[in-house]
Amino acid sequence: MSHRPLILASSSVYRRSLLERLRIPFTTASPDADESRRAGETPRDTALRLALAKARALAPLHPNALIIGSDQVADLNGQPLGKPGDHDNAVVQLRAMRGQTVIFHTAVCLLDAATDRYQLETVPSAVHLRDLSDVQIDNYLRLEQPYDCAGSAKIECLGVALVHRIDSDDPTALIGLPLITLVSMLNREHVDVLA
Repeated sequence: MSHRPLILASSSVYRRSLLERLRIPFTTASPDADESRRAGETPRDTALRLALAKARALAPLHPNALIIGSDQVADLNGQPLGKPGDHDNAVVQLRAMRGQTVIFHTAVCLLDAATDRYQLETVPSAVHLRDLSDVQIDNYLRLEQPYDCAGSAKIECLGVALVHRIDSDDPTALIGLPLITLVSMLNREHVDVLA
């Protein structure tokens, strides 16, 4: 097992909770990274770029660490869906999404800060939403208030009631950090979570 520090480049409570499942020591730090989308960039490419940018933003402060960066961009017919921020924006998002399939591109990066060598992958999750009524959308949002979640839903909570089906190779990807992929990346850096 590597004794190098492991840093999660995120202030997300969801990502921290997911990484805690692996029962390995880590610390968190909030990266200073510009998260705006670039012109002509696909949602998948945005997620990949930002996962790497978040990890690299912390490298100067943690030069001997392995740093985990992650980002998620929801994609509705090629258009990105960000975090709604408030109730009105969430209503607009869910109305646009109802009866549709939304692809959540969850990117993860494991950066060796000492060498700037990194592993970078994205795990897509296809979420098929139910054809929800306006009343159902409003009731859900008032109960859960998922205004800090891309796509206006917390799938790990009541948001599961919005969904008809999910297609993904990794159930943790949709919550924000693809642990199956991350475990493989950590193994390649000689970090065995089962050691």
